[in-house]
Amino acid sequence: MTHRILILGGTTEARQLAGKLAARASVTLSLAGRTESPVAQGVPVRTGGFGGADGLAAYLRKEHIDLLIDATHPYAAQISANAAQAARVAGVPILALRRPGWEPVEGDRWTLVDTSGDAAQALGRAPRRVFLALGRQEVAAFEAAPQHHYLIRSVDPVEPKLAVPDAVYLLARGPFHEAEERALLEKHRIDVVVSKNSGGAATYGKIAAARVLGIEVVMVRRPALPDVASAETVEQLAAMVDHFVRPTDERGV
Repeated sequence: MTHRILILGGTTEARQLAGKLAARASVTLSLAGRTESPVAQGVPVRTGGFGGADGLAAYLRKEHIDLLIDATHPYAAQISANAAQAARVAGVPILALRRPGWEPVEGDRWTLVDTSGDAAQALGRAPRRVFLALGRQEVAAFEAAPQHHYLIRSVDPVEPKLAVPDAVYLLARGPFHEAEERALLEKHRIDVVVSKNSGGAATYGKIAAARVLGIEVVMVRRPALPDVASAETVEQLAAMVDHFVRPTDERGV
């Protein structure tokens, strides 16, 4: 019996997990479609939304999915909530891959906020040179603080551009290493970095570079996520998945 697994992706770990599980199950990777040119995935890919929790539940039933894995970005709170609800409604087991967040260490100058709007306020009234490393979905909130100079980095173009008088746009895809990030911050004379607490190594370079340069980081806290069985690494989650995809003869059935 071939087990059918649906992975809700959008992270590097989701792609790695799909590749790891493809040899032992029929894996489909679902992407929201927010990135215009996603990295090649190596397994069948479904792009676009499901129509909320009800739509996802209907998909799970129609496609006879045996296991749902939420490997979305730590800030995709609505998708994670929909996934947990859909799994309950459809009676399908769910696991989550949740990389741990970064923790401040000696030398870090973090200001913690709950939303991008709060981050814009935390910049203060005096003009500053701000590096926005949030992704294009979040930057519109900074139109409320047009007095600052913004360096805005995203994988895809920010459209429409922000209604602020002074912004520079940079298209780039990680991973970003500390030495490169330090050079970028120095070149643009950045004095504050705005970031999500994404976790992982791929985008930590800017945090390490800010620490070395004594630059403040306005850090947007992670949202609350549903309480489902989870693992922090691809390897740990793959081991959990083994419970669901072992051949029946190995289960002693």
